[in-house]
Amino acid sequence: MAAPVSGVGNPGVRSSSLNSTSFQKKTRSKLLSIPGTRPSVQNGQLLVSTGVTSLDFLLGGGLAVGAVLLIEEDYYDSYSRMILKYFLAEGVVCQHELFVASAQDSPNDILQELPSPIMDDVAIPKPVEQPRLSSEPQDSLDTMKIAWRYQNLPKVQSTLTSSSRFGHYYDVSKTMEAEIRQAAKCHCFNLPDHPQQTTPSYSPTLESYSALLKSLQEVIQKEGFAGKSRNILRIGLHSLGSSLWGDDLCCCDNPKHTHALTTFLYGLRALLRSSLAVAVVTVPSHLIQNRALMGRIAKLSDTAIALESFKGSERETNPLYKDYHGLLHVRQVPHLNCLASQFPDHKDLAFKLKRKQFSIERLHLPPDLSETVSRVSRGEVPGATGAASACGSSTNKHLDF
Repeated sequence: MAAPVSGVGNPGVRSSSLNSTSFQKKTRSKLLSIPGTRPSVQNGQLLVSTGVTSLDFLLGGGLAVGAVLLIEEDYYDSYSRMILKYFLAEGVVCQHELFVASAQDSPNDILQELPSPIMDDVAIPKPVEQPRLSSEPQDSLDTMKIAWRYQNLPKVQSTLTSSSRFGHYYDVSKTMEAEIRQAAKCHCFNLPDHPQQTTPSYSPTLESYSALLKSLQEVIQKEGFAGKSRNILRIGLHSLGSSLWGDDLCCCDNPKHTHALTTFLYGLRALLRSSLAVAVVTVPSHLIQNRALMGRIAKLSDTAIALESFKGSERETNPLYKDYHGLLHVRQVPHLNCLASQFPDHKDLAFKLKRKQFSIERLHLPPDLSETVSRVSRGEVPGATGAASACGSSTNKHLDF
């Protein structure tokens, strides 16, 4: 009796042998699904929110994981400290782990000042349209009341917002509840609590920077942020480069520790590139005398912004800037996973602190309608009559364009 031929009389085996192939369909690799993150639509980089929605829009959707955001402090360290607290508060709400380091204030004091989150979804208020009067014609309402050449121009939107919401909203007039704050895992580094070593472990950096970098490395390795963890570590470093850290960048024109902060930033970027961590560093740039050194510090960061506050300056009483509290300058833009970086469309940016919210907007100055301009147009300013007679006009009349 002959042995049965394989596949004969068994259609299931025959069909499976015909359908089997060595080619496999190419599928996209799955991105990490971590709460409080989303992939970038530009380069696929994993992003986290800074806590300020307008700043996220300015950075291209958010702050990339593994990157360093450098904030040049304002003169009184008011608004830069507020952005740092926004960044940490967003980490508490998203259940991310925190690492806070400071040499001036205790990290616990910074955590107690975090703004309170607004849990309810707050819709963006839309301007209420005024009711039209039946006696006014439609054409007169649509035309603009200023020069005719501006009539067909599109309306300028000063707010920096995105169509998709990312992050949360916070009320700066209230502090975060202790129950919400204590639910997050936080690692604190207070420089007075760490005794100075006789021999630095990371030469040629300072002992304070060496201890900070070593503490960061231990947290990243111990908590598994180098690859095993499915969470984000948010690092907030306050006022690096100041004399409280033992650095002399702010004390003299030719400091002895010129490469201390730059060497620390090299080590910090090396740690972040291979871990699920993101850092926000504030530096008192207005106290650093060497501007070339400050330029190198900004280049070592992935993103760098500078805050110029109007407090204590002439612009504080200038009516042109009455709606704003300071200017924001973009020093460095991120260029991760791309050949060319995307620079913001508008370079004239300003920030203002409302009663409950901090926001960044496009700077729009009102037209110059001062009394001097109107008097010059009427020829009432001394010397205007002589200038008019020199041009050949003997009478003082208004010119109609």
